[in-house]
Amino acid sequence: MTNGPAAPRRRGRPSRAQAETGPGARERILEAARTEFAERGYDKTSVRGIAKAAGVDPALVHHYFGTKDEVFAAAIEVSFEPALAIPVILGAGTEDIGERLARYFLGVWENPATRAPLLAVIRSALTYEAAAKVLRGFVLRRLLERVAADLDVPNPTFRAELAASHMVGIAILRYVIKAEPLASVDTEEIVALVAPTLQRYLTEA
Repeated sequence: MTNGPAAPRRRGRPSRAQAETGPGARERILEAARTEFAERGYDKTSVRGIAKAAGVDPALVHHYFGTKDEVFAAAIEVSFEPALAIPVILGAGTEDIGERLARYFLGVWENPATRAPLLAVIRSALTYEAAAKVLRGFVLRRLLERVAADLDVPNPTFRAELAASHMVGIAILRYVIKAEPLASVDTEEIVALVAPTLQRYLTEA
């Protein structure tokens, strides 16, 4: 007796066998995504390319992360780790919050493991609206709004955005454009000069 025709392959959510292919499939996908975005940029990175680099079926990427934009956002989150960052920045109250924010932000950029995907994020966001939209959504929802919620100042979200714009500007000049002497100066010197301005943004009425 012959078997009937094979059932059509389902799209979207992978089968249980696919979802359990190898240990740490989600972590492998995320690591591959970070590498692909860092090396190729947002526009030239595809879900299929990420899946190939991770050694999994593209359906598994969609299963864990959804769209390309959502993979992109996850790659950003790994670098910033907001669940850890917020307590570091806010845990001791607003005294010296400017210094803590500057040191945390520069620490993320100084780490080669987190710097590469962030370089891709910044470069892509400057050129592609889709990448900029993802970055805005992540920064606003996951970082700035949570920082702003603990600030006792007028227009707290605006204040937090000003602080973020200051640090992003430094990141672009230091790590993307590599303008000297900013690109070579010790991070503690930057923290010492920038922290009072961030403190004013975030605490002075």
